[in-house]
Amino acid sequence: MLNYRTSARRNFLKTCGAGFGSVALTDLLAQEGVSTGEVPLQYPAKAKHVIHLFMNGGPSQVDTFDPKSALEKHHGKTAPTRNLRTERPTGNVLKSPYKFQRYGECGLPVSEIFSHTAAHMDDICVIRSMHADVPNHEPSLMLMNTGESRLVRPSMGSWVSYGLGSANENLPSFVTMCPGGYPIKESQNWQNAFLPGKYQATYINTGAKQVEELIDHIRNNRVSQHDQRQQLDLLQNLNREHASTREDDKRLESRLDSFELAYRMQSEASTAFDIQRESVATRKMYGKGAFARQALIARRLVERGVRFVQLYTGSGQPWDSHDDLAEAHRNVARGVDQAIGALLSDLKRTGMLDSTLVLWGGEFGRTPVVEMPKEGSNQGKMNGRDHNHYGFTCWMAGGGVKGGQAIGATDELGFQAVENRVHVHDLHATMLRLLGYDHERLTYRYAGRDFRLTDVHGKIIEQVFT
Repeated sequence: MLNYRTSARRNFLKTCGAGFGSVALTDLLAQEGVSTGEVPLQYPAKAKHVIHLFMNGGPSQVDTFDPKSALEKHHGKTAPTRNLRTERPTGNVLKSPYKFQRYGECGLPVSEIFSHTAAHMDDICVIRSMHADVPNHEPSLMLMNTGESRLVRPSMGSWVSYGLGSANENLPSFVTMCPGGYPIKESQNWQNAFLPGKYQATYINTGAKQVEELIDHIRNNRVSQHDQRQQLDLLQNLNREHASTREDDKRLESRLDSFELAYRMQSEASTAFDIQRESVATRKMYGKGAFARQALIARRLVERGVRFVQLYTGSGQPWDSHDDLAEAHRNVARGVDQAIGALLSDLKRTGMLDSTLVLWGGEFGRTPVVEMPKEGSNQGKMNGRDHNHYGFTCWMAGGGVKGGQAIGATDELGFQAVENRVHVHDLHATMLRLLGYDHERLTYRYAGRDFRLTDVHGKIIEQVFT
């Protein structure tokens, strides 16, 4: 009769044998662009990774990528439209404080505050006709990140991880980075909801600089790696035996996977997150600050097979310029523009832009008219813009996107999407199509219903591909 030690050893060798084979197969499939996740690819796809540059707070479309000459014409006057509906009382038209210039062979105009990003306009597809549902941060962040503004739903990074799986068994498939703490709605922005727990993002506070500060317990200073491996093997055997008596318990399975992933990350993540391994010239190209570190880490993660990397501009709402917009928007842009330009350059230099979809944008835009001063905000000033979900801008680059073009249009003031209107659901549907999925067929059955990222909505933005 086998004793427990012998049985455990045999089970461990059996698990390892299968595990090493699966790691090798995962790597081969990932190189061929084949899904290693739960759902086979449904279309040929160039995009294998996503980097989401999330400008939380709502950047102003008319001050970034959607210039409007009518703002100059009507500056300081009543808006010449009856359809300008806003969240709070607003005043007269406010022109952009920034100059615009045309860039690249495409000649697309870009604000001076995004001069580094503008150098890549021939690779960027600007969507000027985005619209959402409501002008409030919380539901709009949830809509952009999960496709649902009220109820608990899996985030788009979780859906991508669920479909594509991981291309590196030693790193999470979904990583989100935000310096200084959580953004509005906190971890609900990258939740897995009813999907298995392994598809929730691993959150990194990039306010820290050293690897040991970025990731808790990245190194075990108490026992050797060999002893730690033995401890984990014993624990995993006990847990697997426990799990075998509980059929299809996804929460338990996710917990077991997390133990193993945490161990494997101790070697791989310490390398991936250590930007000091990059040359001085590369670090200088990305610039200084938390977002620059995030962008450089994002490139290092996708080249190691991480599927979805999300970068926040900071905790709270950095782009929420209700007053002092001229100074506030310039300051936030100064912290991200150089890094975005460097990221696009780096991805293109290494050939990874073809297989990496870069998505830029916030949860909504801002009004073309000034926000009226009120108690608790604006501080008696009339130089900012309020929330605007009726029309705003996002852009995409790489991963099969045709750059050098602008899709859709807002009205003459830049307030409302009027031409080729694109809802957030449409953006999600298009992102999934670039990754090789039909948004109507990438589903997960829960509570008797087949759920999907786009719910019962969404249509492909065909112009993105042509």
